[in-house]
Amino acid sequence: MSEQLNKTALFDMHVAAGAKMVPFAGYEMPVQYPLGVKKEHLHTRDAVGLFDVSHMGQLRLKGEGAAAALEALVPVDIIDLPSQKQRYAFFTNDAGGIMDDLMVANFGDHLFVVVNAACKEQDIAHLQANLPEGVELEVIDDRALLALQGPQAADVLSRLQPSVASMLFMDTAVIEINGIECYISRSGYTGEDGYEISVPNDKAVELAEALTSFEEVEWIGLGARDSLRLECGLCLYGHDLDTTTTPVEASLLWGISKNRRADGERAGGFPGADIILKQIETKDVNRKRVGLVGQSKAPVREGCKLFDAADNEIGIVTSGTAGPTAGKPVSMGYVRADLAIIGTEVFAEVRGKKLAMTVEKMPFVPQRYYRG
Repeated sequence: MSEQLNKTALFDMHVAAGAKMVPFAGYEMPVQYPLGVKKEHLHTRDAVGLFDVSHMGQLRLKGEGAAAALEALVPVDIIDLPSQKQRYAFFTNDAGGIMDDLMVANFGDHLFVVVNAACKEQDIAHLQANLPEGVELEVIDDRALLALQGPQAADVLSRLQPSVASMLFMDTAVIEINGIECYISRSGYTGEDGYEISVPNDKAVELAEALTSFEEVEWIGLGARDSLRLECGLCLYGHDLDTTTTPVEASLLWGISKNRRADGERAGGFPGADIILKQIETKDVNRKRVGLVGQSKAPVREGCKLFDAADNEIGIVTSGTAGPTAGKPVSMGYVRADLAIIGTEVFAEVRGKKLAMTVEKMPFVPQRYYRG
């Protein structure tokens, strides 16, 4: 199997660090290190975790009209995205479903787009099919992607490049770190402060070695990445989001720009706009994504069915963890819209038993992005 899977530029480093490697989105990726998932999770919350996310797709859009062309595919303001800023977006289909969620950065002369690994080929084809003449899509396959996450991330990275300390959440820059040209954003998917760093493949090991030389920094695998993002209420595509789920059902209204809504200056114009904008207006959806907190100590995982007090099936869990920082089992999932109210008690079926859970506000652990 390993011969059929791609390897990131940091594969040998992971193996040398004792990582347990697993297949993930066509790559051999580290799921955990000798520290173990729980300790990796807590270390990231307390100090700094380093993640290899090179499996994700890195794309560049260039040419006059690139912003308008991308904006036509997402319910997000791309045209007015300021230079050196990044924004969260999602591709929608004609039924209003989410095809993928992504990050878009404006580097002035081009847009830098990061998409999910499992959706990479689909997203590239989607863009190629819809971009007008004069807008060029470049697939960047010669760069790795590192995420440095945690409350001490800024302190660590500023030892190598002091200018990163003044960046705010969602700022981007092209800067040299140890003489290596990096595309950097102050962002990440753990809910903590931190940075995502795109680095040439042939310099990735050098940069990773420099970062892991600091005692505050530990390698962190996909296992803890999943529990960290879930505690902070962040969706994972293919689990909490999919092509049959609209942004309104997914409780992602905050991600739909005001000027793309019904009364906005550039209303609609994206795939599925009629459906999504009508759902915003009428609030008429059958189900909603909610946060769930277990009343027992047993974690409630993805795929567990949800029931009301009368034993009617009312939804499903899409992500779940023991909640190392939250100190209690936390999940997210979809429930019937009339039950998506804070404080509602529901019951998850776990190995034949019905475990009580309460609908609670997300994030379960406060997000700590640096906004100045």
